[in-house]
Amino acid sequence: MAAPAADASRPAAQEELIVLQDVHKIYQMGTAQVKALAGVSLSVRRGGFWAIMGPSGSGKSTMLNLLGCLDRPTRGRYVLNRHDVSTLSDDGLSEIRLREIGFVFQSFNLIPQLTVQENIELPLYYQGWAAARSAERAEELAAMVGLGDRSGHRPTELSGGEQQRVAVARSLANDPSVLLADEPTGNLDSATGQQIMELFAELNRRGKTIVLVTHEPHIAGYAGHRLHMRDGRVDRIEAEA
Repeated sequence: MAAPAADASRPAAQEELIVLQDVHKIYQMGTAQVKALAGVSLSVRRGGFWAIMGPSGSGKSTMLNLLGCLDRPTRGRYVLNRHDVSTLSDDGLSEIRLREIGFVFQSFNLIPQLTVQENIELPLYYQGWAAARSAERAEELAAMVGLGDRSGHRPTELSGGEQQRVAVARSLANDPSVLLADEPTGNLDSATGQQIMELFAELNRRGKTIVLVTHEPHIAGYAGHRLHMRDGRVDRIEAEA
């Protein structure tokens, strides 16, 4: 059963970064309506580490899309870092994505023509950072993920694990409020996947809020909270004692 949604109007001291209140998402497929989410309520505190799990069609990908402001609810309320994003325009959603959210994808989504440094810098370019400041930030992040000596290489010159480390560094460039990861170890072998998850765990220990989608229980085991979805609803939430 879903945890009751917290009041998004509470003071920031309550540390609620993400609040979903009775969120529904319905897709129109021809003459039929498909309920992807059916009344999800959830509260994620700043600094939390959550894994979203569930069978195919359970709504977990739709949930991540909504959290990432790639889509908006059909009904219900979504508050991110005290911003009510439920009714924002497309431009407003883009601005929130740029400022508040870092994304890590299963397929890395790096630009092959750009170097490691340039891939990490990309979000900062769109935010209008000065070149020198952007380069300094990218160098700092490349070093943090263990690729300080690979910053001039292109993605094709890197292993899968190294490419995902670049993707993680890029997602952190603008110091987002939350890091969203969609099956971040799905294209990696088990040993490399473990290294990536240990990197996420370290980022979380440093205070970064992380929400990831995975179908693998051992990957979800890194998270302090595991949200299990079924038929567009929160089936249960498991939390570490």
